[in-house]
Amino acid sequence: MPVTPNSFKAAAFAALAATTGFAAIGAAPAMAGHHKEAAKSAPNIVETAQSTGVHNTLVTAVKAAGLVDTLSSPGPFTVFAPTDTAFAKLPDGTVSTLVKPANKGTLTTILTYHAVTGNVTSGDLVKLIKKHGGSATIDTVAGETLTARLSGDTIVITDGKGRATAVTQADVSTSNGTIHVTDGVFLPA
Repeated sequence: MPVTPNSFKAAAFAALAATTGFAAIGAAPAMAGHHKEAAKSAPNIVETAQSTGVHNTLVTAVKAAGLVDTLSSPGPFTVFAPTDTAFAKLPDGTVSTLVKPANKGTLTTILTYHAVTGNVTSGDLVKLIKKHGGSATIDTVAGETLTARLSGDTIVITDGKGRATAVTQADVSTSNGTIHVTDGVFLPA
């Protein structure tokens, strides 16, 4: 059964309600201004990726695809962010070819294949994996799917080409969503 962005939101809300109870709902209006202020001061997905020192290729690709404004918008988005080392695993010349203006459509498809609508934490992913018997299908912004599984305590994402990629750092919080750092690049079928 596919896990859609709306079911991610529902699962996240259910988890929040289960852990905080109704008292948090009553406190929300008083704290709303504080959260908006804090969110504005935190870096967004693009700013966070620019600051890591290990996502230079990803940032270059996001700029070449014209996705900076989208990934800087309020979102929320969840981005599976390949490191420079992950991009280096692709065949020689792949990245330099993809960032050419003539390949913008293909690059955009690949990058949006790494994005999910909504704020999806690793806890949300683990719950969905367990709920669906060991694997969960994730609908991406590109309109393609990814499959999430657990290998021990590590979340492993399988792309449309059947390539397994580990989440090496989960839950990097930004003002407009969450980043999960990966050791591979997803490629749609």
